[in-house]
Amino acid sequence: MAKCIFVTGGVVSSLGKGIAAASIGCLLESRGLRVTLQKFDPYLNVDPGTMSPFQHGEVFVTDDGAETDLDLGHYERFTHAKLTQNNNLTSGRIYEQIISRERRGDYLGKTVQVIPHVTNEIKAGVKKLMQDVDVVLVEIGGTVGDIESLPFLEAIRQLRHELGRDNTLFVHVTLVPWIAAAHELKTKPTQHSVKELRAIGIQPDMLMCRCEHPLPQDVKEKIALFCDVDVEAVITANDVKSVYECPIGFAAQKVDDIVLRLLKIDAPPRDLTRWSAMLDRMQHPEGEVNIGLVGKYVEYEDSYKSLKEALLHGGLHHDVKVNIHWIEAEYLAWPSCADKLREYDGILVPGGFGKRGIEGMIHAIRYAREYKVPYFGICLGMQTMVIEFARNVCGLTKANSTEFDPGAQERVIYKLRELKGVDELGGTMRLGAYLCNLAPGSFARSAYGKQQISERHRHRFEFNREYQGTLVEHGLQLTGETPDRTYVEICELADHPWYLGCQFHPEFKSKPLEPHPLFVAFIGAAKRQNDQRTGRLDANLEEPVFSDRRS
Repeated sequence: MAKCIFVTGGVVSSLGKGIAAASIGCLLESRGLRVTLQKFDPYLNVDPGTMSPFQHGEVFVTDDGAETDLDLGHYERFTHAKLTQNNNLTSGRIYEQIISRERRGDYLGKTVQVIPHVTNEIKAGVKKLMQDVDVVLVEIGGTVGDIESLPFLEAIRQLRHELGRDNTLFVHVTLVPWIAAAHELKTKPTQHSVKELRAIGIQPDMLMCRCEHPLPQDVKEKIALFCDVDVEAVITANDVKSVYECPIGFAAQKVDDIVLRLLKIDAPPRDLTRWSAMLDRMQHPEGEVNIGLVGKYVEYEDSYKSLKEALLHGGLHHDVKVNIHWIEAEYLAWPSCADKLREYDGILVPGGFGKRGIEGMIHAIRYAREYKVPYFGICLGMQTMVIEFARNVCGLTKANSTEFDPGAQERVIYKLRELKGVDELGGTMRLGAYLCNLAPGSFARSAYGKQQISERHRHRFEFNREYQGTLVEHGLQLTGETPDRTYVEICELADHPWYLGCQFHPEFKSKPLEPHPLFVAFIGAAKRQNDQRTGRLDANLEEPVFSDRRS
C-alpha cells in the first residue's frame, strides 16, 4: 500500500507548498521510489479553466485534457509523475460529483452532509492514486484557518486514522518572518499556525519554515518545543534564487531521511548527481540571450509560469542565461515598436484569449519576420503569426480571427469546427494531447528528430484551410498536421533564421533535466542571433528592412 504525505500551509498564502511537495517528491525519486502528487483546491470553481490569469496564474494542462492548477506544472518538472485529471480536485468538482449522485438517488434519500459525504469523496480522490506508486504527496490549497479548507483538513485527519501513523505524514509549511527593526526571526506566527492545525486534530510531523535567513539552532529548538515536533524535523525553507535549489537544500537537511524514517520505508541512498550538475550549469552560464515576450498578462508573471521555466530549460541546454523581458502587447505600435524590440535576440508571443493587445502582437511578429529575428509563436502566437502573414505578405488586408472580429471578411483563423453552436466556456476547448506529423526538412522536424510527436493543447480557434493555398503560395509552410490532416499544428518560414508557430503548448512538457526540443531550438537560434549582434556594427541595425509589399 502506498504511503501518504499531506502538505498544508499556514500564516499566509504563497509560501511555496507546491514547491515543497515537488521537492520532497524529487528527493524520494532520487532514492528509487515511485511517487505521484495531488492538489486539492478549496475554491468552488469546477476547474481553473475559466478563471482570470491575473487571479489564478496559468492553467496547466495534462495529457488527458484536464485544466489544472499551476502547481501541477511544478510536480511534473520536479518528478517523473504522469498526472491526470485525478491529480487536481477542487471543491467545485467534488460538490458537483456529490450533487449529481444525489440527483440520481445514489444516497437513497439520506441527508447529504459535509461529513461523511464530502470528506468521503475527498478521501476517495486520494485513494484513487494509491495504486502502482510508493508515495502519494497531497497538497492542500489555501491556509489553515480558511473556512473553505476545513473539509479537506478533516478528510486528511480521517485518513491518518484509517491508514495509520506509519503510512501517513503531515508536513506543514509556515512562515518565520524576519523583523528588520529588531534584527530577529519571530516564531510566534508559526506557533499560532500549528496551534490552529492541532485544534482541528492534526499534529504536524515536519515543519518547513519559510524565512529570509537560516534558522539558528536555538530558534529551531524553540519551534520544536512549542509545536511538539522533533528538532531535526524543523526545516529551513530559505528564499532561493531558483526553485530548483530547493531539493538540494532539503537534502542537506536530510528531509528525505526523516520522511523515510517516519514512514518506515527502506530505500537506497539518494542520487542527485544530474540535478546538481543542472544547478551548476544554471549558476555558471557561459553567456546570455535576451528574449522579448510579448503578451497581455505580463504584469503577472505566474500567468506564464511554465513558459518562463521552459525558456530557462532551453538556456540550460546551451549553457546560457535567458533574460526574459516582459512586453505589454497593448502598447506596441508600428513602426515605433522597432525601437523597443531591436535589443532582443528572440521574440516570443505566448497563448492567450481575447482581442486586447492583438494588434501589438501582430506588430511584434512583423518586426521579427522582416528583421529576421528568431520568432516563436505558441497557440495564439501561431494564430497571430498567420494573421500577420496574410495581411502583410499575401495582401489579405482584412485578415483576422473570428475570435477578435466575428464578422471578419477574411477569417484566416476561425472557431473550431466541433465548437460551432457551443457557447459555454468551461471545458469546451480542444484540450490535452494529440498526435502531430512533422514535415521533413522543417525546423520542427530538426528540433524533435522524429516524424511524429504528441503535444498538449488548449485552444478554441484553428487555422482556416480555405486560405491554405494563398498562404502557402506566398511562402508560409505548414510543417505540422494531425495524422488525419484535419488541423494545422505548426507553421514556419523557410527563408528565416528560425520562425515557427505551433498550435499546442510545448511548455507544459519541458523539464530542467529534459528541456523541450522546440525551446532548445529557439534558444539556440537566439544564441546565434546574439553572437551575430555582438559582432556587427550598430549601424547595420539603423537601416529599416521593413516593407509594405503586397503580393
